[in-house]
Amino acid sequence: MQRATVLYDEDCGFCRWSADRIRSWDRRNALRFLPLQDPEADRLLHDLPLERRPASWHLVEVDGRVWSAGAAVPRLARRLPGGGSLAVLAESAPGLTDLVYAAVARRRTMLGRLLGQQACSVDPSRVRTPPAPDGLTGG
Repeated sequence: MQRATVLYDEDCGFCRWSADRIRSWDRRNALRFLPLQDPEADRLLHDLPLERRPASWHLVEVDGRVWSAGAAVPRLARRLPGGGSLAVLAESAPGLTDLVYAAVARRRTMLGRLLGQQACSVDPSRVRTPPAPDGLTGG
């Protein structure tokens, strides 16, 4: 199954934490997560100028279309269980969506500091295995 790709800044604790939260929401496994620093990101974002790449997160559709910052919110939300309402809201007020995204993005360093170790300890690109049922462990 081909999945859309979420590209995030691996050097930003808040970005990693946010991507990890989105990944947790993605119970359908409709998304894959890749750091902007991964060589594959250059291929996926080949039409996006280098200086714009670290400015925001990006959603790359299976067909290669790239959505960035607030414009990516409704497209991402539609892939997440129960995200349809958020998608409609984001699409109905794109200017507001962009403003909210920009406000959060400007504060991502501070937000990462507030999250502390939580932000630094996640790796959204790592494949997770489902937890074992209660009382059972692998061995």
